[in-house]
Amino acid sequence: MTSSTASVRNAMPDHSSPSVEPTGDPWHAFGFIVSGVLVYGLAGWAADRWFGTSWLVVVGILFGAGMGIYMTWARFNKPYSQVFDKLSEDEKNDTGELR
Repeated sequence: MTSSTASVRNAMPDHSSPSVEPTGDPWHAFGFIVSGVLVYGLAGWAADRWFGTSWLVVVGILFGAGMGIYMTWARFNKPYSQVFDKLSEDEKNDTGELR
């Protein structure tokens, strides 16, 4: 191997280890979806009572589930470095990994 070949290999990114690691607790996803359904379903139920309709609770539940899925996607789609930088020092251990 020549020195130019070695320098080209050193300049290339290392694809041997995945750069995307799982971030966050799966219970966060469950919490986002359940809380979205509960909050918007309750708002739909209250709107049904207020306006005398019977379909706004269904709209609220579906909207809440959609928002919960979007929040889960937005939370888990962030790069690992952005999530790790926002953690406090108590949540990081000495090796720089999540507890």
